[in-house]
Amino acid sequence: MRVSEALEKRISVRAFLPDPVPQDVLTTCLKQAARAPSGGNLQPWIVTLVTGEKWEALKAETARAIAAGERQGLEYPVYPPNLHDPYRSRRFAVGEAMYARLGVGREDKAGRRAWFANNYRGFGAPAMVFVHVDRRMGPPQWADMGMFLQSFMLLLQQEGYDSCAQEAWAMQHATVDPFLGADPETMLFCGVAVGKRDPDHPVNGLRTERAPEAEWLRTL
Repeated sequence: MRVSEALEKRISVRAFLPDPVPQDVLTTCLKQAARAPSGGNLQPWIVTLVTGEKWEALKAETARAIAAGERQGLEYPVYPPNLHDPYRSRRFAVGEAMYARLGVGREDKAGRRAWFANNYRGFGAPAMVFVHVDRRMGPPQWADMGMFLQSFMLLLQQEGYDSCAQEAWAMQHATVDPFLGADPETMLFCGVAVGKRDPDHPVNGLRTERAPEAEWLRTL
């Protein structure tokens, strides 16, 4: 598969089949993704792969914490405060498009909360990858993590598997970190759900639009 084909095929899958992903596929893709560029070769990503009984136990513990109303907050802002246009409109549009495919209206708050809770089941994915970063790292190293994650997700496409990068897991850091035995000097950035997409689920028919290059590309 060409890189351009992997980029075209990759979407954020939000409904997975239960079929397990071979451990060697996961570890090989992660090791290959570590060839992603990083400034000064710092390689700031800290990765934990969770599958099988451990993943089931973590989902159960997270569900318990949510049911108990444990408010953990975010350790970093996922979006800038007072998000302005065109970024605000793009975020709103993708959310509305997703809920329209699910048949969940804006007034159905309970339905939207129920769907959001699927984040903490990895949308049914059989494998989850958590990415932490040393708290002393700065924005350039966070950019490095993005290049690592993109490389990982494209390599998964090459192997016939799908993914969904989930910053929502950062809102459950107080549950996830002790479960994983994470170093307290590190911060949970995101999870990545991995598996095969459910081709029959309507949410996986969502393909987000991209802004025309006239909006973001300058040539001199």
